[in-house]
Amino acid sequence: MINILEMINIHRLIRHIEELSSIGKNDDGGVNRFSYTKEEQLANELVKQYMEEAGLTVHFDAVGNLIGSQKGTIDAPAMLLGSHIDTVPNGGKYDGSLGVLTAIEVIHSLKENKVQLKHPVKVIAFKDEEGTRFGFGMIGSRAVAGTLTEVDLTRVDQQGVSIEQAMKEFGYKKERLQSAKIDNVKAYVEVHIEQGKVLENQDAALGNVTGIAGPLWLQFTLTGLSEHAGATPMNQRQDALVGASLIIAEAEKIAKEYPTAVATVGKLSVKPNGVNVIPGEVAWTMDIRDIHEDIRDELEQRIRQFAETTATERRLGLEISVLQRVAPVRCDEKIQEVIRDSIQEIAEPVVSLPSGAGHDGMQFKDRFPVGMIFVRSKDGISHNPKEFSSKQDIGKAANVLYKSILKLDAN
Repeated sequence: MINILEMINIHRLIRHIEELSSIGKNDDGGVNRFSYTKEEQLANELVKQYMEEAGLTVHFDAVGNLIGSQKGTIDAPAMLLGSHIDTVPNGGKYDGSLGVLTAIEVIHSLKENKVQLKHPVKVIAFKDEEGTRFGFGMIGSRAVAGTLTEVDLTRVDQQGVSIEQAMKEFGYKKERLQSAKIDNVKAYVEVHIEQGKVLENQDAALGNVTGIAGPLWLQFTLTGLSEHAGATPMNQRQDALVGASLIIAEAEKIAKEYPTAVATVGKLSVKPNGVNVIPGEVAWTMDIRDIHEDIRDELEQRIRQFAETTATERRLGLEISVLQRVAPVRCDEKIQEVIRDSIQEIAEPVVSLPSGAGHDGMQFKDRFPVGMIFVRSKDGISHNPKEFSSKQDIGKAANVLYKSILKLDAN
C-alpha cells in the first residue's frame, strides 16, 4: 500500500487549516471573512507567512489577490494553483481555504524534497470568490483573467460602500486594474471540497472534475388580478400564484430529463400576500445550470416556452429577465488525464464528475486550461460550520496535486 503522506507534510497542512479558521471565527465555529475587511487582512497576512515559509516570493496585485511566485528553471508558461480564503456568512473552514493551503503545502514539500520545477508557479488566494459583501463574486479571478472592469468596481455593499472605495481603503487603485491580468499560463489547477454527496455515495475520497456548470439566473414575474378569495368563482380567476406553481413544477420535470442539469427556484414573492386575496403578482428567481452551455440553453428555452404558454392560457402577464449568464467551463482533457492517473497511482478509485457550484476557474474560459480535484465532503455539507473533510482525504488530495504538478511540469 502506498503511503499517501510520504510526499507532503499532512500535519503542517492540517495545522494551517486550523490556524486560518480561527480568523473570523464565530462562537458556533462558523467563519466570517469578507472582502476588504480587517478579518480578511489578518487572514492574508497569515497565508502570506505560509507562502514565504514555502519559499515563495509574495506580493499583492492591483485588487488584492495574494500571489506567491516561484521561478522555474526554464523560460516557460506558469502553472497557477490556488483558490480563495473569503467565506459566506457563517461559513466553513474548508471551502476555498483548502485549495490555497494545499497548494502552498505542495510547493513547500517540493522544496523540502529538493524537487525543482521547470515551469514557474504562482499560488494565488483570489479576492472575494463568494461575492458575499458586494453581491458580485470572483473579483480576483476576473482581474487575473482581465475581464474585471471599472464599471464592476462601482457595485456597492449594504452600507453603500463601493468595491472601488473598499479597494482604496486598503491601498489598491483602480488605475492599476489591468496590471492584475496574468498571461502566458500553462494550466490552472485547484483543489476544492466537493460540496455535494457524489463522492461520499460512491465511497471515493477524490474526484476528477470534468467541468464547472455556469449559472444562468432568470427573474420571472407573473401578473394576474387580485380579487376577493370568497367572491370570485374558480373559472373566472387570474391567479398568478397557481400559474407560477405550474411553471415551477414543470421546470423541475424538464430539468430531470438532463443528467447533469439543475433548475432551482430560490426566491419567491407573492403580492398582495393576504390570506383571503387571490394573488395578483408573483415574482421568483430560477437558477439553471449545466456544464454544457447548449444543454443549459435548451433547458432555458423549454422552460420559457412553457411559461409563455401557461401565461397565455391563464390570461396572465409574463416578464422574464436575465439577472446573470455565466458560461460553463469544460476542464481540460489533458489535465483531467493527469489527475486521473495520479489518483490511480495512490490506489484510489477514479470518479469523474461535474461541479455544480461555481469556482474561480470558470473565469479562465478561453484564457488557459483548467483542472480541478474534488475532496469528499461529509454528508455533502458546505457553506456551513459543519462542513468537514477528513485528514486522510485531504492528505490524498495533496498527494494527487503533488503528482499532478510533476506530470504537468514534465510535459
